[in-house]
Amino acid sequence: MDANPVLKPKLATPSLILVSVVTVICAAFLLASIAGTRPSQWPSIVAALAFLLAAPVVGAIWLARVRRRRTWTAAAREKWKSFDEAKRVHGTTAEVTVLSVDALEPTGSWITIRWNRFDHVQPAWLEALHEPIWPGSVLLISPDPAQVMPGSPWPATYYIPASDCLGWAPAVPNAGASIGVVEQRWDCGDERK
Repeated sequence: MDANPVLKPKLATPSLILVSVVTVICAAFLLASIAGTRPSQWPSIVAALAFLLAAPVVGAIWLARVRRRRTWTAAAREKWKSFDEAKRVHGTTAEVTVLSVDALEPTGSWITIRWNRFDHVQPAWLEALHEPIWPGSVLLISPDPAQVMPGSPWPATYYIPASDCLGWAPAVPNAGASIGVVEQRWDCGDERK
């Protein structure tokens, strides 16, 4: 199964932090034994071996996670520029957040959406796109005036044709906004560029 590209990669987990702390303690114990406070011989040898084995592994894990996060963030910044450009080019657009993917079918998916501007939640049918859509995705669509009209009630189910999907982006929590990342966009199969 593919990883969900909507989710920002995790940097630290409790287990990684715990292993890192244990590695630092082993390093401190090793340095103390080398400095001359010489505790018994066996604990210092075990600590030295544990440190020598754990330090490169823990360092490699941290490095891989930092690189994955940095790559995701850089791609998100670049893709968000494309998302903004699609909003400017296509005039009337709406952003809807996919809350859940309820059923997948060959011709499309039953999803639950929230209209971001109106905070209205409703079921929708989304025609099959070239890219998979994940829960947490923000879709940029051209709203259908025949389905959504001012002063009229919301339709029971909103129909989103593939041609009306202008792009999608992962919704990034507020913590991402502090580094300039708001959303990330990928092409949804709309060939109008």
